[in-house]
Amino acid sequence: MPKISSKGIKMPESPIRKLVPFAEAAEKSGKTVHYLNIGQPDIKTPQIALDAVKNIDLDIIAYSRSEGSESYRKKIANYYKKNGISVTHEDIIVTTGGSEALLFAFGSIMDKDDEIIIPEPFYANYNGFSTSSGVKVVPVISKIENNFALPQIEEFEKLISPKTRAILICNPGNPTGYLYSKEEIQKLASIVKKHDLFLIADEVYREFAYDGTSHYSILQEDSLIDNAIVIDSVSKRYSMCGARVGYLVSKNKDFIKTALKFAQARLSPPTLAQIATEAALDTPQSYFDDVIDEYVNRRNTLITELQKIPGVKVAKPNGAFYCIVELPIKNSDDFARWLLESFDYDNNTVMVAPAAGFYSTPGVGKNQIRIAYVLNEESLKTAVNVLAEALKVYKD
Repeated sequence: MPKISSKGIKMPESPIRKLVPFAEAAEKSGKTVHYLNIGQPDIKTPQIALDAVKNIDLDIIAYSRSEGSESYRKKIANYYKKNGISVTHEDIIVTTGGSEALLFAFGSIMDKDDEIIIPEPFYANYNGFSTSSGVKVVPVISKIENNFALPQIEEFEKLISPKTRAILICNPGNPTGYLYSKEEIQKLASIVKKHDLFLIADEVYREFAYDGTSHYSILQEDSLIDNAIVIDSVSKRYSMCGARVGYLVSKNKDFIKTALKFAQARLSPPTLAQIATEAALDTPQSYFDDVIDEYVNRRNTLITELQKIPGVKVAKPNGAFYCIVELPIKNSDDFARWLLESFDYDNNTVMVAPAAGFYSTPGVGKNQIRIAYVLNEESLKTAVNVLAEALKVYKD
């Protein structure tokens, strides 16, 4: 029989999506499943984006430029300028989602067996991207006890080797919701400059900053003109996950020139989605103000309800719409599957994401889950109540 590649065998399953068949089976059996496992907002996509697709007037849906249409990239650059970030359209490559942007970044700056340092827990697909790129993830552990703040710079320094090419952060963080401060970004800037590394920042949740805080981009650090690479996406900002449009942003001309070759190899980003997302850039600020208010209320409701459950520990997020929850169990993979296969409370159950998949250190996060608070407040209350009842009867 023909062999599967060793890379394919090592490719990790998604901790977010691997439980889908069990959730579907639960629904077919008549249970109501409350989905806390995936960052699919229930917020309505801006009407201006939907109308752009509805009113499209094209005879041919043609290829765009490999780096994305010029008009779209110019509007993206203007968006950044409004957020205090000075870039031009020539610093931007439009990609098929933030995922492709990350793959292009990995391919452009790292060779096989090179290393990238990432504070963990981190977005689970970073493991997949590194595996497909032949790159080794070197984790530096952040802890729930201090709300997943940036580890001490000394911890990063100890991990840097001749193979290290970059440090990658997600800001605000998925799965922790942690928002890095300006001072933390500046500490990272100093270390990548000192060791001549790239600093990659996944900033797709930039708008989602709470409690009077604000997002500070690595592109606002003038010292990082040659070191900074930003990953961005429209998925969460405009509730357009299915559009699959993201972008790479960097002032490093050699990097952009290299990444463009990867973009050319896949021809172009999707034309219709670019039309929709270019229109979305005209979304009024009131849309974001309302969304932020909604997520703050959801976060507060979720944290309040979780803190009522004996033995549960939760880190309070200041951004994005996720949090890590530590449960009084041994194995959250088993627990998550049990919830869907064997438990219900008043015919309700919940789907959560086991957190071990958000770490690369073996054995870490086994008693944790990630919750995405993308449901309305009443649904969140119901879901947490189901979780509380489940923990009363669950046996490891």
